[in-house]
Amino acid sequence: MERLRDLDEGELLARVLPRYAATRGVVRDAAPVGPGDDAAVVLTPSGSVVATTDTMVRGRDWHDEWSSAHDVGRKVVAQNLADVAAMGAAPTALLVALMADPATPVDWCLGLADGIAEAAVEAGAEVVGGDVSAAGEGVVVVAVTALGDLRGRHPVLRSGARPGDVVAVCGSLGLSGGGLALLEAGEVPEDGDGTEARGARGRAASGLVAYHRAPQPPWGAGPVASAAGVHALIDVSDGLVTDAGRVARDSGVRLDLTGRVLRRHFADGPLTLALGEEAALHHVLAGGEEHSLVGCFPPAVDLEALPGPAWVAVGRVTEAGEDGPRVTVDDVVPDAPGWDHFRR
Repeated sequence: MERLRDLDEGELLARVLPRYAATRGVVRDAAPVGPGDDAAVVLTPSGSVVATTDTMVRGRDWHDEWSSAHDVGRKVVAQNLADVAAMGAAPTALLVALMADPATPVDWCLGLADGIAEAAVEAGAEVVGGDVSAAGEGVVVVAVTALGDLRGRHPVLRSGARPGDVVAVCGSLGLSGGGLALLEAGEVPEDGDGTEARGARGRAASGLVAYHRAPQPPWGAGPVASAAGVHALIDVSDGLVTDAGRVARDSGVRLDLTGRVLRRHFADGPLTLALGEEAALHHVLAGGEEHSLVGCFPPAVDLEALPGPAWVAVGRVTEAGEDGPRVTVDDVVPDAPGWDHFRR
């Protein structure tokens, strides 16, 4: 098996960069200078650049026995571009950094690049450069910086929610958290299609695990919501209640979610089949790494008329009240702690 220590940096890049070639030109004239020089050049048609970065660490953010290199590549793109979408921006470019033990198989690095390129093409972003570096024994770290363009609109902030707004979700809820719970319990479908654990529950479990390995955010929904006049946006990276709570706190309001809607639209189906009703609702409220979008819309916006993936109204924004900004479900503060990098 060929490993990174068997190649020099130039040889590695000669194998990796062609895998990113498919991303060139997915955004017209976005990057006149891509990989190969000291730095890339990315155009900013609107005059503003949305920038974000996210990092994945082997053994912390993924386990090799659970996720392939291709999965890791797709996931690191998903979590970055969901943040771009949550600002109301369209993705334009990605910078990829890999820090790896020299004993890391070369094929793993090429699989990572394939996953990144595949997700980038789907989202409409170019891979324009990055970095590679050696790391300690057993260490693999993947870091991506994502850039986006606001297309002449103002950024959508967490602080814009107003009493009377409709709280809506675009995408799924709880699938990634449910998949993680199954993996932690040792339920790892070998082929991803549910044949290992036969029947409806097995197929449901396989779908949850697949989503956890490689989330599929509604990247295009951010600019659509921005054009519709959404007041606040956030992506569900740490859990619905945790992330909606950030909107509540920054906006100085209360977000009251409707339990019946959350159960019917998100908990019922694969989550309940695989985990049961109680656990399903827990993951809808607390499950992280979903990367769907939560928006607070003026009540006059017709959510059903918005193009692209559907937005589901799940609650209302109200005045904060004496207890201060918070998230409630049917007027009750839920016990739904989300993901925390330093407490888990």
